[in-house]
Amino acid sequence: MKKLCYAIIALCGLYSTSAAAQNPAALVEDVTAKNAGVDFMDYVSAGKKIKLAAGEVLVLGYLNSCIRETITGGTVTVAADRSKVVGGKVERQTVRCDAGKLKLSNKLAAKAGAMVFRRAPRKAKSLPEAQRTLYGTAPVLIVPGGGTVIIDRLDTPGERLEIKVAAKQLRSKAFHDLALDDKALTAGGLYRATTGSRQIVFKVDAAAAAGQGPLVARLLQFKAK
Repeated sequence: MKKLCYAIIALCGLYSTSAAAQNPAALVEDVTAKNAGVDFMDYVSAGKKIKLAAGEVLVLGYLNSCIRETITGGTVTVAADRSKVVGGKVERQTVRCDAGKLKLSNKLAAKAGAMVFRRAPRKAKSLPEAQRTLYGTAPVLIVPGGGTVIIDRLDTPGERLEIKVAAKQLRSKAFHDLALDDKALTAGGLYRATTGSRQIVFKVDAAAAAGQGPLVARLLQFKAK
């Protein structure tokens, strides 16, 4: 009986570890360290340790708490809502983001996809409900495998953007920041972003900021093909 109990406890421990590894806590918004083991746009999970040399800077955007950290030097241990920093300096600010909805589910994380939505019925009687809210007018598109993304405004027809996302940029990541093209959506608008059979319905907050704001406030990520 004791052996069975120990086995159950061990399995639970393995499940918890696996779940933690599959659910990222934060996004790397910037990093100047060459040997930190993380790159720009990487997701990092709770428990991840990152060592920074003196003067090296790491910027993390937390997906659940919307805390944005600028860390200089030291050893960083990623937690669920904020980092523990030893031997370095950390500056924190709370930004507007769609807290919690940015986190990957266990199943989707394994496929490197977040906020996955199937194509809506063609004959909808009313506007679809937004599944994400952006707090910046210039989305950051993450499109595994790359492709062309069409963004259509739903509440006021006629506004459309077409963006080509290169297949590979950093470590096979395919992403595009509309702010770098001086392109922007309309604050308060409801949109559908589509690439192939993948789509996301989202709204832009009425008070959304223009330009290059925090990444966690502007993320639109499609699932992998």
